Amino acid sequence: MKPYKRMKKLAFILLCFMLILVARLAQIQLIQTESFSRHHINLIEASVRQRTQEMVIDDGRGKFVDQNGEPLTHHSSLSLVMFPFLKELKWPSDKVASFVGMSEYTLKDKLNKASEPVVIEKEITEAEMKSINSLKIPGLFAVPLQKDDGGHFAEHLIGLTGQNRDLLVERYDERLKEGELSTQTSVGITGLQSAFDEFLIQEEESKLLYHVDRQGNPLFGLNVKYTGAPNPFYPVKVKTTLNKEKQSAVEKIVDSSGLKQGGAVLVNIENNTVEALVSRPEINEVKPYGDGGVYNRMLIPYTPGSVFKTVIATAALEQLPNVENRTFNCSTNIYGKKAQKDQGTLSFHDSFAESCNATFGQLGKDITAKDEHMIETYAKKLGLTTKAGWSGEVFHLQNFAQLPEEKKGMVWTDNTTKSPNAISQTSIGQLNVKASPLELANMMATIGRGGKAYEVRAVDKIQYKNGNTLFSFPKQELEGGGIKRETAEKLQMLLTGVVEEEKGTGRRFASLPYEVAGKSGTAQISDKKALVNKWFAGYFPRENPKYALVVVDLSVKDEEAKTNGVFYDIVNNVYELDQQSKRK
Repeated sequence: MKPYKRMKKLAFILLCFMLILVARLAQIQLIQTESFSRHHINLIEASVRQRTQEMVIDDGRGKFVDQNGEPLTHHSSLSLVMFPFLKELKWPSDKVASFVGMSEYTLKDKLNKASEPVVIEKEITEAEMKSINSLKIPGLFAVPLQKDDGGHFAEHLIGLTGQNRDLLVERYDERLKEGELSTQTSVGITGLQSAFDEFLIQEEESKLLYHVDRQGNPLFGLNVKYTGAPNPFYPVKVKTTLNKEKQSAVEKIVDSSGLKQGGAVLVNIENNTVEALVSRPEINEVKPYGDGGVYNRMLIPYTPGSVFKTVIATAALEQLPNVENRTFNCSTNIYGKKAQKDQGTLSFHDSFAESCNATFGQLGKDITAKDEHMIETYAKKLGLTTKAGWSGEVFHLQNFAQLPEEKKGMVWTDNTTKSPNAISQTSIGQLNVKASPLELANMMATIGRGGKAYEVRAVDKIQYKNGNTLFSFPKQELEGGGIKRETAEKLQMLLTGVVEEEKGTGRRFASLPYEVAGKSGTAQISDKKALVNKWFAGYFPRENPKYALVVVDLSVKDEEAKTNGVFYDIVNNVYELDQQSKRK
């Protein structure tokens, strides 16, 4: 009986094992074919990929171009593609080699080393493409390829894409269920890639493919299949307001300067559009959130220091009669004690040019005495407490924002007591005051154009693949923004004095080919480490303003700041590019 019982136990164990095996096979082949394990692997797609060799011609995701239609994140090229099975065939390799400008030996060597489709990295002409394809060689094609440029150009503004199942489900659950999208579909994670993801999301890749056996040999003959819908409308193009040449120049200037944290933003005053935007540090694509490099610092508020005196000057001009004829004791600081730098007695105009803290500490108290909310009111008029970026209705999207990562600035926290000292500190851009570089650039654009305030656009329109417009973003006034023309003209004189006056804090910029008006700022953020935020915000040319520019070097020692050098070089470079454009 004992052997019989052991046999029964063994049979039972074997039966359990078989049932588990069958259940596992059913799970793999029938139940969880499209979402296997906690990693949600699509087993059908994985199986097809395992026995398929392919060459992606276009990933199907929408693309970004600059204001002139120049591609920003990709480029198209006519290239030769060779599939590995070609090495087993006889074909006119000498003739093909002559088309691509390389020796027959080199061409065949590249093929012999290939285990998957290989692209010959030499662009060919359209005529050469037609000639190569007319040979009708199995496994050899001349095709237009869309190639990713690596994602480093205007990376903070354009943003990152990646595979993220949670985001896919959150945004496109129904399309996933219906099979329109797969778990391998890339989505926009940051920047414009995220904001415009619904328009950019890939419909279908365009690719050449063929099926192989375990040894890599053709499974169904030598026919290479083309997949991809020949759709004249998709993928779309997002036409940004960036100027590719200026963006490239600003990136080079910022990087060569050694500016490690901060950046620059250049705004076209007439259209109120971003022509260049650079944020540093660069994005670490392996661990984008690890060192904070993924954050666009041009959209984040920081302590602005004396640049904020522009707000106090605006309020004083409109609310304090005869302020332009007053004089101020600049031998003292904002607390009435002896100042580190004795500037003597200064007029209102000279106080702004030389950035006298005592003057603006007093003016802040004077305007607050009239209305305790006066500083906040004028900060809003100049766009420093409202998001500067374009927002509005786009089709079914009620609150679409071009720059959803943007944070708005502030003047006071909710629990701040408006004591005389707190008002003085606030009036010189310290204490709780925060403003983003984009907001400050928009403030300078508002003053430069004569007081009208608009939202800043980073995208002009969304275009179909054939070039027709899907949606155009209109110029929109900034809610609650704008100042009187008369006030703007007086501010222009004050900002000019910063550069023109002998003791002006922006005197360095007087030698530039474009005349500059602007305001410097040095915000103390750490007394212990002697760290500051070093700013210069301005516009140019002075007489007929075309550009507003803000440069900031964050958390740096004052004497090591790169701000002025970067601002100087950008203006110089923009001037040279404008002159080149006129000569064309």
